[in-house]
Order: sequence, then C-alpha cells, then structure tokens
Amino acid sequence: MKKEVKYGDVFDVDINEPVYTSGVIHRLLGIPVWVLKQLDKENIVRPPRKKGKSRLYSKGELDRLSHIWYLMKEKKVKVDGLKVILEIEKKIFKKD
Repeated sequence: MKKEVKYGDVFDVDINEPVYTSGVIHRLLGIPVWVLKQLDKENIVRPPRKKGKSRLYSKGELDRLSHIWYLMKEKKVKVDGLKVILEIEKKIFKKD
C-alpha cells in the first residue's frame, strides 16, 4: 500500500539512488558537463544512464565528484594524477 504524500513531506533517497542529472551536478558543484563526460569516459565516475542517454548521479557520486572537483580545480590535478590519487585513497580508506 502506498503512503499518501503531503506538501512539506521529506523524502528519503538512498545514497546510491541515481537521481541527479549532469545539469543538476553542474549547478550544485559548478563542474562543467564536458568534465563530467570526461570523468565518465576515463572510468573515474560511471553513473548509470537513463534509457541510454542521460547520466544520473547518486548522492554518493555527488560527494565523490565534490572531492574530485576540489582536486581538479583547486589543486590543479589532471586526469592521470586524479586516477593515482583516487586509487591510493581507495587503498588507504578501504573498509575491512
């Protein structure tokens, strides 16, 4: 049975639920869409696609992209360096 939705309700969305489009990511984080496409092409952040076209990002990916954009914009890290940093971070912060 579905719950009735009322004005002002807060919706809980799973951290892995893909709901944010590239345009929304651009508005929230300031990342140009071409950079998002490049990160997808380089297998750094691979969001699922909506019917094969639109990329949809989750809250988890949004958090990851925020970190990636910081490294790229503020620290001037290029894609190859980014891959190395993210791999090292993955090993350091690996959950046992």
